[in-house]
Amino acid sequence: MQDLHIFDEPPPGAAQDWTVAQNWAAYKDADHSHWSDLVARQTAGLQGLACEAFLDGLATLDLGAAGIPNFDEFNTRFLAQTGWQAVPVIGVIPNGAFFAHLAARRFPVANFVRQHSSLDYNEEPDMFHDVFGHLPMFIDRTFGDFMAAYGRAGLRAEGAGMSDLLGHLYLHTVEFGLIRQGGGVKAYGAGLLSSYAETVHAVTNPKARRVAFNLPRMMRTDYLFDKFQPTYFVIDSFAALLEVMETTSLSQVYEELDGHPVLAPGQEYEGDVIVAIDAA
Repeated sequence: MQDLHIFDEPPPGAAQDWTVAQNWAAYKDADHSHWSDLVARQTAGLQGLACEAFLDGLATLDLGAAGIPNFDEFNTRFLAQTGWQAVPVIGVIPNGAFFAHLAARRFPVANFVRQHSSLDYNEEPDMFHDVFGHLPMFIDRTFGDFMAAYGRAGLRAEGAGMSDLLGHLYLHTVEFGLIRQGGGVKAYGAGLLSSYAETVHAVTNPKARRVAFNLPRMMRTDYLFDKFQPTYFVIDSFAALLEVMETTSLSQVYEELDGHPVLAPGQEYEGDVIVAIDAA
């Protein structure tokens, strides 16, 4: 893990909130070309697999036309379009800082880009994952409201020592989530949308296990970083997801789950409602 962008304290050059200067001028022509290739390839591949909000966001933000976005310029229109800003960070940041940014409608974005040898998968979230995978979803204002509500809940969970349980919710929705749409399911999670191969698997493979949204179940379920998820959770709508976030007593859920073991990623669970897809 020593080569990954993970730190215990803000590294030199980072502010106390973990943000850093993007230093856009330091990117080379090859970096911009690599970025545009990534965006073009992934955009073409996700047609028919990604949810409508994501595809609308891609069209609106036009992320690949001029290479790596310059956040000093990008944020002007992104804020007007979504009410959010992208803030560069050095890599994976602590829970408290991450939650605080979300609560203030700022989305942390890694300031480094995956190498050419990691076109479809990167071991840690990079700028492509964060910008291409996450930012288009904020065009949907309801999704943005959910993310801000999640950040506020995260700050409370951090104080109560429950951020790991809440983190499971994030991974199974914001990173690997599916939504019912168009008579089937579509991807909206950034971990899927920044990896074409897993998106195809999650949305189209009849052998993939898709389970209807169940908050306590999701909070108990572990996840994988280096393989396809054996279980994906499906929401009905972003409005329903926001409603759960705003109306559920999470402290009560934490209390109910206290003492229960974490479920393995592929473990079956009594009460699971399987979401079938059309094999055709």
